[in-house]
Amino acid sequence: MPREAEPSLNERAFVVQALQEGLRIDGRAFDQFRKLELTFGDQYGVADVTLGKTRILAKVSAEVTTPYSDRPFDGIFTITTELSPMASPAFEVNRPTETEILLSRLLEKTVRRSNALDTESLCLVAGQKCWSIRVDLHVLSHDGNLIDGSCFAVVAALRHFRKPDTSIEGDILTVYTPAEREPVPLSWLHSPFCITFSFYGEGEITLLDANLLEEQLRVSSCTISLNKHGEICQIAKLGGTPVEAATLLQCTSVALNKVKEFSALLDQKLAEDSKRRDKGGLLAELSAENER
Repeated sequence: MPREAEPSLNERAFVVQALQEGLRIDGRAFDQFRKLELTFGDQYGVADVTLGKTRILAKVSAEVTTPYSDRPFDGIFTITTELSPMASPAFEVNRPTETEILLSRLLEKTVRRSNALDTESLCLVAGQKCWSIRVDLHVLSHDGNLIDGSCFAVVAALRHFRKPDTSIEGDILTVYTPAEREPVPLSWLHSPFCITFSFYGEGEITLLDANLLEEQLRVSSCTISLNKHGEICQIAKLGGTPVEAATLLQCTSVALNKVKEFSALLDQKLAEDSKRRDKGGLLAELSAENER
C-alpha cells in the first residue's frame, strides 16, 4: 500500500528545533491559519475551499426517496468523502486509508449528529416520501489540515444549497423546477466548525492549522468541533502523547475565537453570492419602481 513520503532526519530536526525557538517554517504565528478562501459555483450547493495549498470541493445534491422505516418522519442526510490519488500518492481508489475513515467519522459527528441540519424538515409524506440530501466531498490537493478545510466546505455547501420547492395536493406530490418556483434553502439550525490542534515536544508546543510536514512530525493532535455560540459538538483526541487538561481548556477558548472568524467569513461570502445572483431579481424590480 503506498505511503506518504516521510520527512528526512534533517527536516525533522530542523522543524522541531524551529518550533522550540518559537518559529514556523512558513513564518506564521503558532495560532495563525493559512489564507482561507471560499468560492461558490454557478450551481447552488457547490463550495470550493482553499486553505494554503490544501484544496477541497464539496457538492450537495437532493432527490426524493423513501425514508428509513425506523425514522418515518425524518429525511435522509449523508456525507461521502473521496480522497483520490490526485490529491496525494498515499490515497488509492476504493481503498479507504485511516485518514479517510477518520475524516468521514469526524464530519459525521460534527455535522450530522449535532443536528446542524433539521432532518424533520426534509419529510414530504410521512413514511412514504422524503428528501435525501447528499454531500460529496472531493479532496483535490492535500497539504495538511484536511479536517478543518473539509468541515468548512461541507457547512458552506449546505448553507448555499437550494432544494426544489414542492407542494402536495391529496396524494399527489409536485416538485417544481427552478423556472416554475424559486428553490428554497435547507432548514439550518447551527453552523459547527472543526478546529484541529497539533502538539509537539512533550505536548507543551501547540500549533493551529499544521501543514503536511508539520502533521507528519506531531506527537498528538486534538480536534474540537463547536459553533459560534460556544456549544461543543465533539472533541476527538485520538491517542498520541497525553496533554494537560489546562492546555485543552486553553485550546477550546482559542477554537471559539477561530470559529467566530469562520462564521463571519461564511456569512459575508453567502451575502456576496446572493447579491451577485440577484442582479435582475426582486431587488432590481424594487429599485426600478423607486426610480419611476
